Amino acid sequence: MEIINKFQDLISATLKAGSFGLSFIELIIILSVFVISLIFRSAFAKFIVSKIKKIVKKSSNKVDDQLFDALIPPLKLLPVIFVFIFISLYIEIDSQLGFYFEKINRTLATIFVFWFIHQLLLPLSRAFQKLEELLSKALVIWLTRSLKYLIIFLGIVAVLEIWGIKIGPVIAGLGLFGVAVALGAQDLFKNLISGIMILLEKRFHIGDVINVPGHTEGTVEHIGFRSTLIRQFDSTPMTIPNYIFAETPILNYSNRTNRRIYWIIGLEYSSTLIQIKNLTNDIKKYIQNHEDYIVNEHFKAFVRLDKFNDSSIDVLIYCFTSTNDWEKFLEIKENLAMEIKNKVEELNLHFAFPSQTIYLEKN
Repeated sequence: MEIINKFQDLISATLKAGSFGLSFIELIIILSVFVISLIFRSAFAKFIVSKIKKIVKKSSNKVDDQLFDALIPPLKLLPVIFVFIFISLYIEIDSQLGFYFEKINRTLATIFVFWFIHQLLLPLSRAFQKLEELLSKALVIWLTRSLKYLIIFLGIVAVLEIWGIKIGPVIAGLGLFGVAVALGAQDLFKNLISGIMILLEKRFHIGDVINVPGHTEGTVEHIGFRSTLIRQFDSTPMTIPNYIFAETPILNYSNRTNRRIYWIIGLEYSSTLIQIKNLTNDIKKYIQNHEDYIVNEHFKAFVRLDKFNDSSIDVLIYCFTSTNDWEKFLEIKENLAMEIKNKVEELNLHFAFPSQTIYLEKN
């Protein structure tokens, strides 16, 4: 019986003593509250946001809804912060444990503030779209992303300061290391500077169709800090380092206002000059009077007898369409080809093809 009584006394003493100055029951309560806060933190965040949404629901501005949806992740941290504050109320401030809990509370509060500001940039970045007309879409994306990284950096600095770590000496200590890294990362900085120049010079934008001679041709999908993603016409993505764009002439097809047609039509040598003249006049009138083509002092149209080739009399057709759209351009070219075929048949002309005449001499 004495053994059992002694064991009961030890268990009772353990339950009363607990740990860190808290009884076992108090530890269970605190742990339970902490677990409950983790379980219901999502519901708590959505509840708070839904209440705020009801207040601003009358507003027709969609930014409000996007703003509060973006604030849900940091609001999930609030129940955890409240639990740690609740725990710290039961701990002596002057104790070692109280000291660490004070640090943890300040750390969580700092993370919440900077996370809150970071999430504010998500919906507000859509308001920056108005700057795309002045700058460019890719440059606005870069600025928004840089602000996010800056907020994250400042948040890390603030947390380190709470724990007594001075960021200044750390940065100074990394100076020599940074020089070594810079020497080994020359390509990275070269790509970064080239990417900035692409955005500032506006050589191309996201969505433009470009041709990088010797590399690829396709649609620009993303302009990053180090490389640019181009989607080829067969849907294959290709990543090109930014420094290549600084060293290679880029053809930007999307910046064209129109497309050019340059054809050589070969006629048989049996064609008369009157027939050829009638053909060139009819085709030129068709081009000048049709809205699918641009004919002015800057974009002239030519339909001329060009030269006498080996097997044909060549007629030059040179003009510009009024569209840059590829599908529409193909339709315009098809219509012009049909018109030429029709006129050739009307004038009783014939298209030439490579041929040779062999003369046999009789002895």
